[in-house]
Amino acid sequence: MNDPLHASPVSAGSDSRTDGETTARVVLETRNAGKTFGVVRALRDVSLTLRAGEVHGLVGENGAGKSTLIKILTGFHRPDEGTVVLDGAPVSFDSPRAAQQHGVCAVYQEINLIPERSVAENIFIGHEPKRFGVLIDQRAMNAKAGEIVRRYGLMVDPAAKLGTLGLGEQQMVSIARGVSLGARVLILDEPTSALSGAEVDVLFKVVDQLKADGIALLFVSHRLSECYRLCDRFTVMRDGAIVKTGIPHELPHNALIAAMLGREGHRQGQRRAERARDAFAAADPALDVEALRWSTRVRDVSMRIAPKEIVGLAGLLGSGRTETFKTVFGAQKADAGVVRLKGQVLGGTAPARSIRGGLAFLSEDRRSEGIFPRLSVRENIVASVLPRISRFGFISRRKEEALVRQYIEALGIKTAGPGAVISTLSGGNQQKALIARCLSTHPAVLLLDDPTRGIDVGAKAEVHRVIRGFADEGLAIVVTSSEMEELLELTDRLVVLNEGVSIGEIQTREASADDVLAMLANHAPSS
Repeated sequence: MNDPLHASPVSAGSDSRTDGETTARVVLETRNAGKTFGVVRALRDVSLTLRAGEVHGLVGENGAGKSTLIKILTGFHRPDEGTVVLDGAPVSFDSPRAAQQHGVCAVYQEINLIPERSVAENIFIGHEPKRFGVLIDQRAMNAKAGEIVRRYGLMVDPAAKLGTLGLGEQQMVSIARGVSLGARVLILDEPTSALSGAEVDVLFKVVDQLKADGIALLFVSHRLSECYRLCDRFTVMRDGAIVKTGIPHELPHNALIAAMLGREGHRQGQRRAERARDAFAAADPALDVEALRWSTRVRDVSMRIAPKEIVGLAGLLGSGRTETFKTVFGAQKADAGVVRLKGQVLGGTAPARSIRGGLAFLSEDRRSEGIFPRLSVRENIVASVLPRISRFGFISRRKEEALVRQYIEALGIKTAGPGAVISTLSGGNQQKALIARCLSTHPAVLLLDDPTRGIDVGAKAEVHRVIRGFADEGLAIVVTSSEMEELLELTDRLVVLNEGVSIGEIQTREASADDVLAMLANHAPSS
């Protein structure tokens, strides 16, 4: 394999198009690819083209077939029908390693590297520079790793342990590893899901350099705003098939979403009907937080939430949203301040007491702090209410079954049955199962920390429907989101946080993201 550092950028070349324009050379494509697992047809007649120096966006709901297509491109699966073509010649990768040897590499949202090894070792693992063909040349490896990270503007020490770096930097190391393998095609699968805004900006600069180097990029993301910012072309998948391909200015946002969902006229931005603000203000608060403090992350947070009200906790990454929720819930002990739930003071580090008092909390980290991946949908839903459905240490199967069926029906959880392992469900249905767990405790107040993170547009709309429905039935709901437009669409008002301080409130009926940003800019807290 040629040295990826010193090889010339991939020649873009050109192909003729029927409209007379020219486009970059095709590097990798699938032609009429199909794949079936048992009775499920995961891919149907999929033809996708990746070109040198182009970012191709792949979008679709969970279950649309994106992951299966990626696994075929990277050698995890072979297609049952059709072919994979590399540089004009059919290929059949029998493993991810074979795909990498041909220059097809993937970078996933979950970092698949070794935290205890150095940056350089992670970049070159499996193909380390050798002395005398036997001994690893550590100096040469560090030097080559340094060249790669500098080329892409990354301020990373090649000798540093990977585990000491932030998630964004680790993601860049994954990309650098692909470059070290001589990648001609890089597949970026949800690369921004765990990154801050600043880290996303760094990633996009890296992608610009990869494009300039002639690498073909496939960008998979649920964040459509990022796709429009980054991608040269889109392919939309639904039900295992490609339903639309186009360039961004020919495929407006609403048309893209309609193609993903398979229904025309889908409208975003339908905000909650205007509620009686005076009624909210006059009602006794379900949750009253006064001058809450925890460490340096929650410095002075106050908010009052009425029954039937949906309030958004808004702020930039690092503003203290998650820490505020965990302190209110009792997962970490407040240094100062008061939390009242239905007029009763909560205190200490006692989530169980909070749950008994009528408070429920859904973590933003579904995988690590939410689901029990090896347990069933039933077991995940009832995890918080086992004492209530048990007698003398024995679970009442009748009560359990009734409760689980109630929430599967109420929330529209799509599952083969209550006994299905929860990890077999789509992300959106896993999230609804976790909301069911919260609701099963019969809370008065529901804290939802970024409840639609990492789920597709259709599932997001379903989660919104569920949240609005339970608010209408009397719950007080506090919600965060990494997307400001989502908060504006879903909530009655926002409590805005800046560096752990609640700096003001905004009624959302006629507000915009610019109003929130203006408040953040004008109310920086003093240190």
